Amino acid sequence: MIYIIMGVSGSGKTTIGKQLSYHLEYHFYDADDFHTPENIQKMSKGISLNDKDRQPWLLSLSYLINNLQEHKKNAIIACSSLKKSYRQLLQGNHQDLVWIYLKGSFEQIMERLDKRKEHFMKSQMLKSQFKDLEEPENAIILDISSTTEKIIKQILSKIIFSEKFSKN
Repeated sequence: MIYIIMGVSGSGKTTIGKQLSYHLEYHFYDADDFHTPENIQKMSKGISLNDKDRQPWLLSLSYLINNLQEHKKNAIIACSSLKKSYRQLLQGNHQDLVWIYLKGSFEQIMERLDKRKEHFMKSQMLKSQFKDLEEPENAIILDISSTTEKIIKQILSKIIFSEKFSKN
């Protein structure tokens, strides 16, 4: 099983993803680690990426997912996946891939980004992320205003419920 934690920058994807991987004993991947050096440099300067910039990144992540599936490995991936077309590319034909959307308001997330110091994503780019965001229809949707512990409990209860439901 592969769970992709999605949402705009600052929504808590890495924090939740790492905690969830700990609880499930799955390997964790941060999609930020798959950006090209050129994209990281561009974002570090406060320049938003376009679809063409994101293409190599998405293809790298697609390769990762295909490789995990081929080797029957479980994983948690923290990945913004803002657009439906990005999610479709990553989903491919994989049935055992579950989307978890961390949803928050612009104000909540801006406050979080303003506190972050050592990250290439700058708070001034948040508007472009919200502009690009196409909220998912088929996802576990969670409000980020809860604590990390409560969000993890919610995810685990939904995962356990859906696994039981799918076996019946």
